[in-house]
Amino acid sequence: MEVSALQKARYSYTPKLPDILKRPPDNIMPQFGAATGSIADQADLQTIFRHNYGKPVVTFTNGKNDAMRRRLCVGVVLSGGQAPGGHNVIAGLYDGMKKGCRDSKLYGFLGGPSGLLENKTLEFTGGLIDQYRNTGGFDIIGSGRTKIESPEQFACALENAKKRGLDAIVIIGGDDSNTNAALLSEYFTENGSSIQIIGCPKTIDGDLKNEHIEVSFGFDTAVKTYSELIGNIERDAASAKKYWHFIKLMGRSASHIALECALQAQPNVCLISEEVEEKKMSLDDIVTEICSSIIKRASGGENFGVVLIPEGLIEFVPEMKKLIKELNDLMAVYGDELSAITNFIDQQYWLERHLSGESLGLFTSLPPEIARQLLADRDPHGNVQVSKIDTEKLLIGMAEKKLAELRQVGAYALKFSALAHFFGYEGRCAFPSNFDADYCYSLGFTAFVLIASGLTGYISSVKNLVAPADKWIPGGIPLTMMMNMERRHGLSKPVIKKALVELDGNPFKTFAASRKQWAEKTCFHFPGAIQYYGPPEVCDQPTKTLKLEHTE
Repeated sequence: MEVSALQKARYSYTPKLPDILKRPPDNIMPQFGAATGSIADQADLQTIFRHNYGKPVVTFTNGKNDAMRRRLCVGVVLSGGQAPGGHNVIAGLYDGMKKGCRDSKLYGFLGGPSGLLENKTLEFTGGLIDQYRNTGGFDIIGSGRTKIESPEQFACALENAKKRGLDAIVIIGGDDSNTNAALLSEYFTENGSSIQIIGCPKTIDGDLKNEHIEVSFGFDTAVKTYSELIGNIERDAASAKKYWHFIKLMGRSASHIALECALQAQPNVCLISEEVEEKKMSLDDIVTEICSSIIKRASGGENFGVVLIPEGLIEFVPEMKKLIKELNDLMAVYGDELSAITNFIDQQYWLERHLSGESLGLFTSLPPEIARQLLADRDPHGNVQVSKIDTEKLLIGMAEKKLAELRQVGAYALKFSALAHFFGYEGRCAFPSNFDADYCYSLGFTAFVLIASGLTGYISSVKNLVAPADKWIPGGIPLTMMMNMERRHGLSKPVIKKALVELDGNPFKTFAASRKQWAEKTCFHFPGAIQYYGPPEVCDQPTKTLKLEHTE
């Protein structure tokens, strides 16, 4: 594979570490806080996690710790969608283990969780790790979305871990993957195994966070990548002065990406799914808001603009949420029967007998291509795959219809020509920003310290992220601390609660204070490309969201 000049330069970048992790490993001691509880459903979760529930938060301090020098054999799994910085988590884990004991071994399970079930691994070497330092992607071992959840799968995972002689497994993933990590840890302990499980917070969506997990890795790079692209489109729109660009962005369950990109690029309209749900906005309400901006800008002769749309928006529109829930429930019970009907007209006849009147009316009012997408194959959780629904095209079509009645407004001609975009995969494997390169390396090194300290059922945590990296605070958070019980496939199950945009939080309030002006005037910002070399105020800054969340 040919290597670019930037890639060669990134190989030699030395990630920054918190001061405590720069010490000789045997001078790093775990420091335990008070016992913890889950965010909700304490009694149920205490019953499910009788070995791991209530563990204390862990930080590190200076002190003699000979355990840090013991030989370790560890396996690592990349789980779920890619996020920039995953390679550096592995590099930080590898370097920490080798710093503790040069005879330690790190294995990577190939292809995600399925690699653990199929016992497919490779052993990392220094040469292999060096080829992937500070680079994007998960291609060093690959990722996957296999869920380890049945008793047979748990037993298989334990058996394969024993065969490899592992002391621990590190699972790098999002909320679902880390929920599985907690269940795996509990199963191992329940069955008398000392093999430890440590999680690591990954997802570009930004919905795995709380007071201890300030941000999931990959979010910083992804939003900076998308913001550059949005800025480029804004510049083009302001130059051509004839197109409205509707841009759908990653973020199924939460609108953190859309909100951060709005704070960076200042588009004319940015929809926030959580606000749509809070205000019980209909599709017509949403289109009316967009058209209001189009009309006001047209009155000033500016027949161009940019609209940002979260990927999961339609699931937050009450009428659409109800329809999708009914469809998901029907697919769970009658999926094979419906799939056997290949003609769309016949599918509609079938739905007439099964959908409620309100949902059927909405379904039949949708453009046929959107309606068909709602009937497509479900994701592994049984839900509609919203990333495959062209929400941006749906809103363009509805706006065109509404504006057709307003072709002449006052003394000016209303012109509307729209283009649709979806930014998703463009941000998942970008070269990690310096922030993500440093953060991920610290997360991996922290995972090593947690393992060497004999801990299990924890997620690697690095706090105080708005400060310079040497002031960051590494540690471990009990996975059960972030959990509640939710209904999944008709059953109540333990899950790590997703963090949604808080409408009373500083990031949203800052956005809300400016959006009226953005809707009417051209206030575009052009963030430009991620900078890797230069002064820290240019290269090492965290996101605006992270800064605002730490502003009183």
